[in-house]
Amino acid sequence: MKTLFLVFAFLSIVECLAQNIKTGSKIIVNDPLIHQVIPKDAQVEILAEGFGWTEGPLWLPIENKLLFSDIPSNSIFEWTEKGGKKLYLKPAGYTGKEKRGGETGSNGLLLSPDGELILCQHGDRRVAKMKATIKNPKAEFISLADNYNGRKFNSPNDAVFHNNGDLYFTDPPYGLEKGMDDPAKELDFQGVYKLDKKGKTTLLTKEISRPNGIAFSPDWKKLYVGSSDPEKAIWMVYDVSGDGLLKNGKLFFDATSMTKDLKGLPDGMKIHPNGWVFATGPGGVLIFTPEGKHLGTIFTGEATANCAFNDEFSVLYITADHYLLRMKLK
Repeated sequence: MKTLFLVFAFLSIVECLAQNIKTGSKIIVNDPLIHQVIPKDAQVEILAEGFGWTEGPLWLPIENKLLFSDIPSNSIFEWTEKGGKKLYLKPAGYTGKEKRGGETGSNGLLLSPDGELILCQHGDRRVAKMKATIKNPKAEFISLADNYNGRKFNSPNDAVFHNNGDLYFTDPPYGLEKGMDDPAKELDFQGVYKLDKKGKTTLLTKEISRPNGIAFSPDWKKLYVGSSDPEKAIWMVYDVSGDGLLKNGKLFFDATSMTKDLKGLPDGMKIHPNGWVFATGPGGVLIFTPEGKHLGTIFTGEATANCAFNDEFSVLYITADHYLLRMKLK
């Protein structure tokens, strides 16, 4: 019996190592402080694979499941511990009748303060709300914001709610068939916006060339925004004023030099309750202190798009190219 147990234990270790070898994952430690959150023996697990480009992970604590976008297939998938992966919603980002190319699917996913599913829809070039409930999804949507001053958005990418109910989102050109050169592009800039509870859209900044991931500090006083521009791969941080506007923008971290040797660009991010920034970028998931010190990287070996914590912050889910990954935290 003891021998059988040792065999199973050995096979489990081999399987875990095989998963790590498959993605080339490892933990790169720049400062041992990182182990306050990431165990020294932490492993990156492959939960599901075979997708086109995974994005927008969203943990649903009541349902105990994860939702995530697969942009090329215009779909949202769900993953549960018992059931694995299965299709959740299709179409998710483009509901038009005409065939079109480009990144048509949904990208960022989040829950509204009322528990509704909010989607950044590349193909439909808008931020929308699913009409149906989370438990009974249907591909029917209500547009929340699709233009700025009458000019259609490029392709809303990622979003985050402030604790006052306002929605902040980014609008790079990735959902357009020809990107920056698409003749359908109506705005001559890429913006960061605020949609208030009354439905008014306000441009907060257009200084970021490729605004992408977006997240608030735990005290809601700072807003982090990533720029997935290979020529200027950076994260910015802004002070949030009393009226919800941005001020005192400054460079948080510059990863441009890292893009020469590592896959990935500044993309989605999430904030740990201790204030650490978990930001996908060159190499995988980079972990920063609120002061911008790079503590280390969850190196995935893949171009890594986004990440999300579970409700207890004991698990980090990672979307990386064709994969859905998981790492257990302290």
